[in-house]
Amino acid sequence: MSRIAYFRVSTGSQSTESQRQALGGGFDREFTDEGVSGATLAADRPGFGTLLSYIREGDTLYVYALDRLGRDALDVQATVRKLLGMGVTLDVLGLGPIGRGVGELIVAVLAQMADMERARIKERCDAGRDAARASLLSTGKTHKGKASLGRPKAADAVEVARWRKENGATIPQTMARFGISKATVARYCAV
Repeated sequence: MSRIAYFRVSTGSQSTESQRQALGGGFDREFTDEGVSGATLAADRPGFGTLLSYIREGDTLYVYALDRLGRDALDVQATVRKLLGMGVTLDVLGLGPIGRGVGELIVAVLAQMADMERARIKERCDAGRDAARASLLSTGKTHKGKASLGRPKAADAVEVARWRKENGATIPQTMARFGISKATVARYCAV
């Protein structure tokens, strides 16, 4: 009967440390997927796949939140059913141990609510982008007063490319001159 933890973050710039601290310690084994999008099915994630081959009947799996277990409501429910079918106890922070029957019903409802919230967030983001585009077309500024959509340009691409060519500058020299990254220099000067 092992105590096992699973942690997942979507981007490489995020850390599993907050999840680890929230769950505490004392785990016999920990599995992690860092930089793995929530859009990836649980079974297709390297860390979770390894976890599934390791975990045994009688083990308890601790997770920070249900959304760490799957891509959407159906994937979360399928993953929970698979774990429960293997005889694994699933312990979700704030919910406690989840068992068959009522526990599965609670998981289904919470997973569906998370799906709805994700859809609402997407709708709000899409509406905001649409409003920004419309305002940009009609006034030259977004509805928030910005001159363009997205992140402001680090430098004028044409000027960077022209300066580099005229001066026979290296990428590091161009980076230093304009205060931009290597990737930005490469993107601006690629032709």
